[in-house]
This record gives sequence, structure tokens and C-alpha cells, in this order.
Amino acid sequence: MIESANIFPIYKIENGCILSRKGDITYAYELKLPEIFSMSASDYEAFHEVWVRAIRVLPEYSVVHKQDWFLREKVGADFDACGEGFLSRSSERYFAEREYLEHSCFLMLSKRPVGKRLSSSAYSNILRRSLVPVEVVERRTVEDFRDRCSQFCQILMDSGFVEVKAMGDDELAGTAVRPGLLERYCFLLGRDEMSVVRDIRVKDGLMVGELPVELYTLGDVESLPSICGSRIDYDAYSTDKSRFSIGFAAPLGQLLDCEHICNQYVFVGDAQKEIKRLEAKKLRLGSLAGYSRENAVARDAVNDYLSEAVAMSRMPVKAHFNVLAWSRDIAGRREIRNKVASAMSRLDAVAKLESDGAAQIWFAGLPGNAADFPMNDSFDTFPEQAACFFNLESNCRSSRSNFGLRMGDRLSGRPLHVDLSDEPMRKGWITNRNKFIIGGSGSGKSFFTNHMVRSYYEQGTHILIVDVGHSYRGLCDLVGGYYFTYSESDPIAFNPFYLGEGGLLDTEKKESLKTLLLSLWKKEGEEYRRSEYVGLSNALTMYFEHLSISADVFPCFNTFYEFLGSGYSEALRAKGVNSRDFDIQNFLYVLGPYYRGGEFDYLLNARENLDLLKQPFIVFELDEIKDHPILFPAVTLIIMEVFISKMRKLKGVRKMILIEECWKAIAKEGMAEYIKYLFKTVRKFFGEAVVVTQEVEDIISSPIVKQAIINNADCKILLDQSKYQNRFEQIQSLLGLSDKDRSLILSMNRANESGRKYKEVAFVLGNHSQVYRTEVSVEEYLTYTTEESEKMRVQEYAMRYGSIRKGIEMLAKEMRD
Repeated sequence: MIESANIFPIYKIENGCILSRKGDITYAYELKLPEIFSMSASDYEAFHEVWVRAIRVLPEYSVVHKQDWFLREKVGADFDACGEGFLSRSSERYFAEREYLEHSCFLMLSKRPVGKRLSSSAYSNILRRSLVPVEVVERRTVEDFRDRCSQFCQILMDSGFVEVKAMGDDELAGTAVRPGLLERYCFLLGRDEMSVVRDIRVKDGLMVGELPVELYTLGDVESLPSICGSRIDYDAYSTDKSRFSIGFAAPLGQLLDCEHICNQYVFVGDAQKEIKRLEAKKLRLGSLAGYSRENAVARDAVNDYLSEAVAMSRMPVKAHFNVLAWSRDIAGRREIRNKVASAMSRLDAVAKLESDGAAQIWFAGLPGNAADFPMNDSFDTFPEQAACFFNLESNCRSSRSNFGLRMGDRLSGRPLHVDLSDEPMRKGWITNRNKFIIGGSGSGKSFFTNHMVRSYYEQGTHILIVDVGHSYRGLCDLVGGYYFTYSESDPIAFNPFYLGEGGLLDTEKKESLKTLLLSLWKKEGEEYRRSEYVGLSNALTMYFEHLSISADVFPCFNTFYEFLGSGYSEALRAKGVNSRDFDIQNFLYVLGPYYRGGEFDYLLNARENLDLLKQPFIVFELDEIKDHPILFPAVTLIIMEVFISKMRKLKGVRKMILIEECWKAIAKEGMAEYIKYLFKTVRKFFGEAVVVTQEVEDIISSPIVKQAIINNADCKILLDQSKYQNRFEQIQSLLGLSDKDRSLILSMNRANESGRKYKEVAFVLGNHSQVYRTEVSVEEYLTYTTEESEKMRVQEYAMRYGSIRKGIEMLAKEMRD
């Protein structure tokens, strides 16, 4: 038996450089590629051109070896991170053990000594019993190649598409407890797996331990597609009105659902020698053309290649691409061949299952050993064509921010942490945190919004919601928030006169109370006199002074009304103030319906849910009063006062106001001006305003709000727009969406994973857009659902088991069983 030390080609790893026993030097890098489904057709063209320019800077006798790893991983539950949150813990349990493909990309740039004999299937390091001593390499040659590698990486980084990190010695060679890249490749180990030695057999098929490994190659012209490019259409996400782009090689990357490694090689040789070699080959084929039509076709192909190389100043190179695939279970092994063949067919290519030459090709894939690749398995091409076969995408990544919400990866549902507020601000994608959510009925709009609001609340955000449809009742009850709604048996009630423990009548509170009282006193469009404004101001000051010395008086409109009719009236008479300056009797008469025994005596005299400033979750449900000429304006003013008070007084606390189906509210002049003010100023107070609507027409119908919302909401969230695909141009124009955004948005829910229940949602953050799943646990689903039958069942179980949390737990258990 041959000892591994005698055939292992790597001699030494030092200062991030891999030195082979044949004198080849290699620098290795780890790349972070763009997220899949995040680039437009023009992005793919630009990224492809970047690779071509990078290859051109390499010296002669260089090798570009790009290696993409796709390993099956499982989601791990982290209950410590989610704390004691009921829904957060249920989400951890739901996603635990979810499988997905983890992607890593490595780039090896090698330089082989000039004049070194090239390897072939019959002449390779793996077939030699011993290797010659290391060839002496000039320092100048090494330094020059290192500089070229630096230029190569700088071109990639300057493009903005990719991040490049040089790999250190430990990352390549490994440590005592963690395998390096070389060891991982030899034994097919994951990044976090413990070091383990497995037998490697190359006879009668490649075996790594107990894993049978299959190698599929694109190494000859006959198996290549007739046409290649930087991108292809992804039919699963395309529509008649929009074409969805993915990278040309994406079917062999993230979309190939099995564990595999993609190896991509480009060999840069001596251009002049290659041209001479091909010229000689053309002449030889020409002399044999009379004996075989195949020789004539081959001669013409070589001639076309040479003509293009000379006429367009192309760099002649050789290339090879392969897929190394395996499965850890028997059932998966049977499917690998079908999956790889199907992936190759999407490229219009034919996969060749290597048998005799598999060992040599696999061995050349060892990082640092690309220069020992068997060149008879490569083909002549140009960098422009070779770069088309590079995998350009990676899987979606979680945000590094500690704030955000949990969404699902589009392909597998793997949970991702997505920040829509802070990180985009830091990166300069957006200039404010305001959000605009649009989605038709049944698109999952309220469901997603519930999920977002709950996530923000659990991270310390004060939430105020203006609702029209009881979409947030379940969530509000679960978190113990205040829920204000109107019904005949339990009408909506507030107490704007309540200051809270230790509260003071500051200027802001005083102004909001005056605005409320004036709006109730004067009809719409009627102006008030300066003396009336001063009279109300003095009345409020004296009333709160009266409260400070009368501990038995409860602050509310009733006691304020009584104070006006007695103590304040006497004070006005003592000062000689007549009714022309401040007609207090008229004021008391007009506001009589809000006093004890009046038609609306409940509205301003609440004795429960009083401390709105410190309550982090408040819902105002306005469906029953949205058209009421008296209640709606009063409630609108109270909502304004509550959120503005939070906005200005809660320093360092994140605030959010969310207005559902806003058109029912913004049709009123007062609310429209309020929303306009909010969207322009809330950013300065660590807050964000969110508007939710079904159709864009709901927004553009209000000229006051139209530009204020759209121009000041940098985060646009869109749900299923398939019903509008034939007239999406209006939405695209109004929201300022790009063609890339259009393709992404219209691709939603077109190829959802079978067997799982979820809806997709698109986030547009300036020039950055992405689609995610809104996939949640059963407990979260029951909390967010807006289906009437499901809501009633949740309420039934809540009553049966004593609390909504316990009711949801028991109902979820029954549904899973």
C-alpha cells in the first residue's frame, strides 16, 4: 500500500500560501457572494464582466480554481436567545432541525513553474509513488504573483458584488480540534465538524468513508451548451409580463438540492504558444478533412476560435467544470444522478459521469493542487465564456444587527434575522425608518404586519396601532396591551385629563387638551377668538391647581366640567370677564353631551387603561366610528396626543405608530395633516410611522398624504401583487420601483414549497430588495389569524382554559396531533 505522505501533493502552508511538492504556489481566499434572487439582469452582466477583467490580470501559467461547497445543515434551536417569550420559543421549536443547504465559496489562485510537464489522466500526482523535491522558486516570481493575486481580489471587491477574505494557515491546514479546508475536502467534513479520518478508495468508484461520491464533469466541447451567458431566465419565478433572472450556473449551485461541491477551473497559459498549437491543429485537421466530415467540422471550429481570438483580442484559456455530489442516505443516492442531470439540462448541457478519470480529477480539486489537473479533461475557450459557468450566488444571510424580525429563506424556509430599520440606515440604503405596506385581500398583509409588530414589541418598541377590522385583538390580548374599541355594550373610552403618577401639566399636554376642547366646542371650519383660547388655557391651569389641593377629586372631563360651572365661573365674574370674551355658558352647553348623563359621557371619563404613556402596546379599533361625525374627530385627536407624547417624552425608546387601512382615516382632514406631520418628523425621535393599505389608490386619493407618505417611507413592503400584474406599471411608477423590483415582486408565491403553509413578502429598501417567507409556528399562526372561524375558536379555548396563552397552547397541540 502506498503511504499517504508519499502521494500527498502539499508540501507546506505558510503565511497563507500553499506550496506544492512540484513548486506550485497557491493563495486561497474565502468569498462572500451576493444573495440568491437579489440581482437583476444588468447586475449579472456587470458581475460577469468583473470576473473576466480579474482573470486577465493573472500572469501566464496561472490557474483559477473556484470551489463552491453546498452542505446540508440543520437549524439549531437557541432558547436562551429568545428568553421567556411564548411566541419566540414556539418559533424556535418549529424551526429546529429544519434542513437547508449551507454555501461556502473558496477561491484558489495558483502559479505553476514555467516548463512544468502538465498532468493528464495517465500522469498525475496521485499515480506517482514519490514526488521530486521542491523546486527552488525565485522570490521575485512569488512576489509578482502575490501582487497579481491582490489585483485580482481588488477588482472583485471594487465591484461591490463580493467580499474577499484571505485565508490563514489554520483555516487551510486546520487545528487540533477543527479541520482546515484541505482536511475538509479529503474527508468531506462540514465547517464545524470535528476532525475525523476516513478511508478514501478510488478503485471501482470514488468512496470517502462510507459515502459513495459521484463526479459529473463538463470537460469536453460535445457536452457543453451551444450558447452560454451571464444569466438565464428562471421559469419558476417568471411571468408573462416579467422575466426573472438567475446566474447561468445557478442550477448547479444553490438550486441543486443535494450535498455537492462545484469546482470551476480556468487555466491561463502562454497565449502565443496556444495560438501556434491551434494553428498546427487546424492544418492537421484540414489535411484530414477529405477523409472525415467530423475532421472538417473540427477544422472549422478551430478556425472560428482562432479568428475570434485575433479579431477581438481574446485571451485563449482552458477550462473545466465539475460537480462532486454525494448523499448520506440510500434514498438520496438514487436521486443524485437525476438531480444533477436535470440541473445540467437547464443549461442545455450533458453531464458526464466520470469513472476512470474520477480519481485524478477529484485529487486535483484539493486546494493547492489545481495545477496538477489532468488537462486532457479540459477544453479551449475564452474567459468571457468560462466565467459564465462560475456560480455567482450564495444563500440568503441573516442581518448582523441585534434588532429585527424573523423571516424565512425563500428556498428552504431557514429562519433568517432581517433588520428593516437600523442596519439599512447605517448602510445608507434608507434615510428614515418609515414603512409603507401594500397587499390585497388574502395576500397575508395583516398576518405579516402582526408578525412584524410582535417582533418589534418584544425588542422594547412602544407600539400604537390604528386598526379597522380587529386584526390585532389576539396579539394585544396575548401581550396584555390596551385595546380601545367601540360597541354598544362597551363603548370606547379615554381620559385625556389623567396625568399619571408624578405627572405634570407641561406645555405640550396643555396644548393637546386645548386643541381637543376647541375641536369639540367649535364646528368644522369655525374659527375661535384669541380670548377664547386664553380662557381655556386659564381654565386648565386653574383646574389642575385645584386637583393638586383636592386629593378626593378624580381627574376627568366630568370634574373639569363641574369646575368650569362653579369655581372657574366665579373667577371669571370676579375678573369682570364678559361673555363676549369667553362665553362659558355656551361652552358648557355645547360640551354637555360629554358630561355625566350625556349622550357621550363615556368618551372622556375612563377610569381604566389610563397610563397610555408607559403602556407599550395600544390598539385603537375605529371600524365602528370611522364615519361618526363626533366620535371620530375626538378619537383622532386623542390618538395624536398619545403618540406625540410618547414620541417626545420617551427618550431613547423606539416608537412605532401603525395605521391599518389608512384611507378610512386619512379621508378626514385632521388625520391627514397628522400623518403628514408624523412621516416628516418621527425619524428625529427614534420612531417610525407605518401605513398599511390594500391598494395604492387608497393613498393617492388623498393629495395631502400622497407625497408625504411615499416620499418619506423609504422601506416599501409589498405582498402578493399577482392580481395587478397586468397593470403593475402604475404601482411601479408611483412607488419608484426598478425593473428588478418589479420582477422580484411579481415572482412572489409562484413556486412555494409544497407541504408548507406560508406567504412571501418583498422588502424594498432603497436600491436593495429581497423576498422572504412569512412562515411561523402554529402558536404564532393562531395569534395572528384574521379568519373569523379561527379567531372564534381561539377565543373559545381561551375562555375554556382561563387565558389566551393557555388556550393557544392547547389548540396548537390539538392541531399538531
